[in-house]
Amino acid sequence: MPRSGGTTRWFEIDPVYYSHTLNAYDQDDTVVMELTTMPAPFHAAGRGNGGPSTTGTPVLDRWTVDLRAGRVRSTRIDDLPQEFPRVNESLVSRRHRFAYTASAAEMWRAYETVAGVPPDDRFTNCLVKHYMLRGSRQVHRFPSGATAGEPVFVPRRGARDEDDGYLLSYVHDPDRGASDLVILSAQDFTARPLARVHLPGRVPLGFHGSWVPDA
Repeated sequence: MPRSGGTTRWFEIDPVYYSHTLNAYDQDDTVVMELTTMPAPFHAAGRGNGGPSTTGTPVLDRWTVDLRAGRVRSTRIDDLPQEFPRVNESLVSRRHRFAYTASAAEMWRAYETVAGVPPDDRFTNCLVKHYMLRGSRQVHRFPSGATAGEPVFVPRRGARDEDDGYLLSYVHDPDRGASDLVILSAQDFTARPLARVHLPGRVPLGFHGSWVPDA
């Protein structure tokens, strides 16, 4: 759909379940979409009443919509099971260099719960930082048994680089039976957390979160 209005164009792709958008931007005569997908068909069946029919894990893909040729090229960015992709939100709808996701082993089973709240064991103990131009990644691993939810990027005050800031994520601590708000350095991603806020109870590892600098 043109931003300025006009006729909607349709492009055919192979069947797939589209989950969450990382980002989308114009590039020459194409529209680039980066997103997480799962194999089709996917039937959530009423938030848990019967469960989904897909049997595959969510992965990170790129769809390049060629406006001249009228077709879409699909590229696998990373086949590591992962979900809840995020970018520095100042670059939404513009090309970005970095992306962040939560590793999610059996995320499709989250829809089997009657309440629709993903159990902790559908996530893993890893957060992922992607270097989009190089096609590489770094993984931050928390202790065994911990589970990490969606990462939210927060720019450092006065930041000049895209990844100059922090990653915030709720991480369930099985030893305490409660969650921590964990703060990582986005530029020193694999290092020990900069801070860990112990919360008094469990925060379900659902979605989504936003950072509001002045509440």
